Amino acid sequence: MRDLGYLKDCPIAVLGGGAVGKTVAADCKLAGREVRLYSRSEKSLSHLEKTGILLDGIQRNLYGFERSGRAFLDVVSTDMAKVVKDAKLIVLAVPALSHEYYLRSLVPLLEDGMVVHTFTDNYASLLLRRFMREADCRKDVIVGGWSSAPYGTRVEKVSGFWTNHVGVKYRAISLRGACLPMTDMDDFMESVKYLPCMDSVTQGDGPVKGDTMLDIGFSNVNPVIHVPASLLGVSSMENWSLVYGNEPDSYSMYSHGLCPSICKIQYLFYQEECNLAKAIGIDYPKYAYEMFFSRRSILTQEYMGLDADGKDNVVFPLDKPCNEGNVGPNSIDHRYFTEDIPVGCKLYHDFGLKFGVDTPVIDSMIVLGGGMHGKNYYEESHYSLDYLGIGHMTREELLDYMYNGNYV
Repeated sequence: MRDLGYLKDCPIAVLGGGAVGKTVAADCKLAGREVRLYSRSEKSLSHLEKTGILLDGIQRNLYGFERSGRAFLDVVSTDMAKVVKDAKLIVLAVPALSHEYYLRSLVPLLEDGMVVHTFTDNYASLLLRRFMREADCRKDVIVGGWSSAPYGTRVEKVSGFWTNHVGVKYRAISLRGACLPMTDMDDFMESVKYLPCMDSVTQGDGPVKGDTMLDIGFSNVNPVIHVPASLLGVSSMENWSLVYGNEPDSYSMYSHGLCPSICKIQYLFYQEECNLAKAIGIDYPKYAYEMFFSRRSILTQEYMGLDADGKDNVVFPLDKPCNEGNVGPNSIDHRYFTEDIPVGCKLYHDFGLKFGVDTPVIDSMIVLGGGMHGKNYYEESHYSLDYLGIGHMTREELLDYMYNGNYV
């Protein structure tokens, strides 16, 4: 294993000025690190030099980990080169549909010894390795990512104005991560100790080693939770304020959209993911049927853990009101639709075609979501196995690439 002691004092570069990016940046700065924040959007960085980032919120987690305060960052810029120079820890925290822009911009700026963490990975690690090959970039970097972000967080919006205040609803005590190739896995997991935004995980139940970056793709809970609940609960969302008279932007898919019938569909969706992972020959997270029947679905264990029998410590019953969940989506243009369907669901469909696994529930989500947007995501989504650089590989070649880095 490498000596990663140099990560202790290096600057941390956070790429992305949304909710997760700002929360990661503030969290790391409040822990005493030098932190730089990049966004390609000047608007998302507005006023940060004057206001800093205020981090607060419930921050619910089993062990009571909490870090709050107002963080003034060391560098805030729309110049990526300025942000990443000599910053050996790189955190990418943008929606999947922005990954290509950020990753292509990052490749010529990579330096030996860098460690890249993506929250949520959503196959970003495969894309970064692809773009490095295309640019003939041979820098010695560790590339990995995570099944989720370290928190459920939102940027506060006041009458349509986005502030520099992030409210953390919960902090994860365990996350599943991996890297590409898996020969770097010990080093990737060691690097977590130097990343303060993961403190609630390292001081909680700890990070979990996934089985390749494909495992992390199947471990991403967003498609299986968000898509069925958002699509099948769309009438509640669209009538929330117009018909029911509720405050705009107060709708929560978790609190107001979930019901037993939708939870059954989520479980069937999950079963198709399991079948895909088995066909490929990789591990995947295990969830019992009853874990889906809660107002936080299978997400609860991420921050409240499991008991000695492997059951959720906390269940939010479907027959009782609950405000535990983050707000959203507020329209079909929300990322629960526009990212989780043409990226997450579409790639599951493509894996099914390649490995002979039927995915009727997942496919129905793609059809319904496409119908609502007037699109055919099978044809219009650029996310495919070829886009990730793996469409041509046999199963054996694919696994050799994931584990050992041998690219055919």
